[in-house]
Amino acid sequence: MNALHKQMLGLLLLGMASTGSVYAERIKDIASIEGVRSNQLVGYGLVVGLDKSGDKTAFTGQSLRSMLARLGLTLPPGLDPKSKNIAAVSIQADLPAFAKPGQTIDVTISSLGDAKSLRGGTLLMSPLKGADGQVYAIAQGSLVVSGLSASGQDGSSVTVNNPNVGRIPGGATVERTVNSSFAEGDALVFNLHSPDFTTANRMAESINKTLGANTAKALDATSVRVNAPLDPSQKVTFASVVENMEVNPDDASARIIVNSRTGTVVINGKVRVQPAAVSHGSLIVTITEDPQVSQPEAFSTGQTAIAPDSKISVEEEKNHMFVFNPGVSLDEIVNAVNKVGAAPSDLVAILEALKSAGSLHAELIVI
Repeated sequence: MNALHKQMLGLLLLGMASTGSVYAERIKDIASIEGVRSNQLVGYGLVVGLDKSGDKTAFTGQSLRSMLARLGLTLPPGLDPKSKNIAAVSIQADLPAFAKPGQTIDVTISSLGDAKSLRGGTLLMSPLKGADGQVYAIAQGSLVVSGLSASGQDGSSVTVNNPNVGRIPGGATVERTVNSSFAEGDALVFNLHSPDFTTANRMAESINKTLGANTAKALDATSVRVNAPLDPSQKVTFASVVENMEVNPDDASARIIVNSRTGTVVINGKVRVQPAAVSHGSLIVTITEDPQVSQPEAFSTGQTAIAPDSKISVEEEKNHMFVFNPGVSLDEIVNAVNKVGAAPSDLVAILEALKSAGSLHAELIVI
């Protein structure tokens, strides 16, 4: 390590000791290093040892035939190996960044056919491939299934959780390393989880304040480029120090999130309302049917008749009108709506009306 790098690392350690704010966030909590990412793996396999709860599909028998052929056992032509103790499954796993051959990762097993349960099963050796078609891990082991399913002879059944999905902790062994661009070049790029120009600028200023001018440069609302040592070991130390620096992220823009399925409404603290008067009420219409039966006299030729008798009543709720003053805060909005007694669905209608009237200066997002 030359004198320049020693001086730089000394400044880094000094900066770590001096940084700190009550409202600050570490860079590692709001951003990630470009190129340092996990990769998805997927595979196909057979789960054996089931208690007559396996598949009845044709491709499961075909898979069993192919597996036995690879093991040196050839089944007679035309024989369909219908076994209730096996199930065809898909296998998913995430390969962490910098994972090395010999390390183990967790895998998730999901039934592909009509198996009733994977409880008690064992996954046979199955390759896991990446998007490029290369094998990066081999999975095998006993499944851990939290679901339970039971049925009676009369057709009644009970199911707890999902018995057709299981996991194998450390069930896959890494066989291939994914190349990373971390050790290449003389810079690191930090990408914000939530793009924001102000936060990116503050991050660059915080790094430059500690490490010196022109060390970091905000490229856009997401990326901040930081000059780093060329030596990989020094770059690891450099990245560790930078990601532990603290930055004051800017507040999110004014947003209102409405979940149309659950009725949940979330309003952040930056929402403001211009002067507006709101009155929200509803009509309650009640229709009561009281049919009247008319019976003919004895020994007459008349027939029994039913005469409908409907009673309709209309009631209007007497809700008060409330006024929003200029620039009211979140607390004032919630308190005003609560005084009227509006339900979450009513709140959505009020917010949409305020947005249409131009009095609500916030992004209204319906999910």
